[in-house]
Amino acid sequence: MFNWFTPKRETWLFRVNPALKFIVFFAFLIITLVNQSLPFALSQAILYGILFYGFSGYSMKKLLLLSIPLVISFLSTGLTMLLFGKGETVLWQWGLFKISEESIRHALLLGSKSLSFGFVGFTFILTIQPVLFFYAMMQQFRLPSKYAYSFIAAFRLIPAVTEELQIRRNALKVRNIQFSKGVKGLYERLQSYTVPLFAQSIRRAQRIAVAMEAKQYQMGAARTYYYPTRYNRIDVVFVLIMIGSLTLAFLLSVYQ
Repeated sequence: MFNWFTPKRETWLFRVNPALKFIVFFAFLIITLVNQSLPFALSQAILYGILFYGFSGYSMKKLLLLSIPLVISFLSTGLTMLLFGKGETVLWQWGLFKISEESIRHALLLGSKSLSFGFVGFTFILTIQPVLFFYAMMQQFRLPSKYAYSFIAAFRLIPAVTEELQIRRNALKVRNIQFSKGVKGLYERLQSYTVPLFAQSIRRAQRIAVAMEAKQYQMGAARTYYYPTRYNRIDVVFVLIMIGSLTLAFLLSVYQ
């Protein structure tokens, strides 16, 4: 599963400090959220789409697969606003469905915002290493270590839980375990999977607690980091490019 998220090539976005990238993208999403200008929203969607398709470093096949939920989100939000939005200049109406000039603008605005959120979210997720992101949040933005290490531990446990689930599935298949149909079968599956997985999770959590205690981990204590993160020149370039691109998108929306 995690091999699927291995990029075809590492672009310049991979070298940007992940904590800074998160702050910049979050600020841009806030701008997208409060914006009520349709031309600016369309320009933002195009800008973030260029980042996603051009600089995420993944093959076009994977990017197109990831685009499916974005298209679904665009169509669902846009069609809902299009068919049920309010407006005075009615172009077509049939029963509860009503299309007006205002609803068309609102549909395109809402759809463009959903695309922008999807493009930015996927670009951020695809161009960071989760462990380095939490290390950067601790070092650059003073995120309390108790929260950061909790996220890191949870993320590292995902492959172990996935492997344990696969082992349990194979064991049941080898034993030729047959489940009933309907609700009873669902209950039998839950019982066969959840109890062993829950027990393994308790053992795994105990081992993690012992390991952290052995390393003299203390909440709030000053710590050194195996993965130091810092700002560099590419971070300045990233901020300048993002601000310049957003400014250009705004000017194009104003003077179009």
